[in-house]
Amino acid sequence: MIDIQDLVFEYPTKRALFDVNCTVRTGSITALVGPNGAGKTTLIRCIVGLHAPFSGRVLFGGIDVHEHPRDCHRRMAYLSDFFGVYDQLSVRQCLTYTARAYDVAPGAVETVVEAAAARLGIADRLHEKAGALSRGLRQRLAIAQAIVHEPEFLVLDEPASGLDPEARHSLSALLTGLREAGMTLLVSSHILAELEGYCTDMIIMRDGRVIDQRPLAADGAAARRLRLDLARPSARLATLLEAREEVSQVTVDGTAAIFLFQGDAAAQADLLRALIEAGVEVAAARDDRENLQDAYIAEIHRYETGRAGGGR
Repeated sequence: MIDIQDLVFEYPTKRALFDVNCTVRTGSITALVGPNGAGKTTLIRCIVGLHAPFSGRVLFGGIDVHEHPRDCHRRMAYLSDFFGVYDQLSVRQCLTYTARAYDVAPGAVETVVEAAAARLGIADRLHEKAGALSRGLRQRLAIAQAIVHEPEFLVLDEPASGLDPEARHSLSALLTGLREAGMTLLVSSHILAELEGYCTDMIIMRDGRVIDQRPLAADGAAARRLRLDLARPSARLATLLEAREEVSQVTVDGTAAIFLFQGDAAAQADLLRALIEAGVEVAAARDDRENLQDAYIAEIHRYETGRAGGGR
């Protein structure tokens, strides 16, 4: 959905982005992570067309965001880390104003307002003033404003900032629901714990550069990443797994094996039965999801080691 090519951005006194290349795939929730000052917000503002890059380009569905910004803005939404709502307006008035600003047809405004409020769980608050809402409900209103025109792509910069643990959990469920409804999301944060539960992909930034991009889990419609733990090593395990049509990308390390598996629960049970009958002492089998924080720390370490050795 988003294709960023050779992007360079400069402020008057410094370069903030250095030849950035990365993608956001359709249907994903992509975590944009990195320390403060890594360039995350600058990159986001280039993606949504608020910053014009020095060179390079951002393509949204094949359309250059900076050459055709209005065409792209009709199909995307952006919620900054410091969002605002009109405290003296009701929730309905806030959403109505935003819908009209996005040029939603007058006859469709009421429908999209009520749909956005329902999607964000604030339909029962439509007559309340925005200034009377809790921090978590104001966040929901802000997201509802962002998606009231039913965009395909939503960008959120530090969306959980200032939320209590219950509100953060609720936000996680909300973003997962938006993805399941067909929306693609890019979520920026330097707090990895708030991204762990719902992100499907990760882009790591450091010093204005993208130093890694990877999926965190295979799409459920395609394949799942499974892990087998054995009571003792088996020299035949890799061969047995690779012989299965539904298994790919096998890695065996001592008493553990990780691989992609394409099949339902019955196919998984058949695989385990076959391994046990072949003499493999399977102790446990479970879905395996790459730990976001471990992957991040490992990649930052590789980056820093490369810089120290002159590799970058």
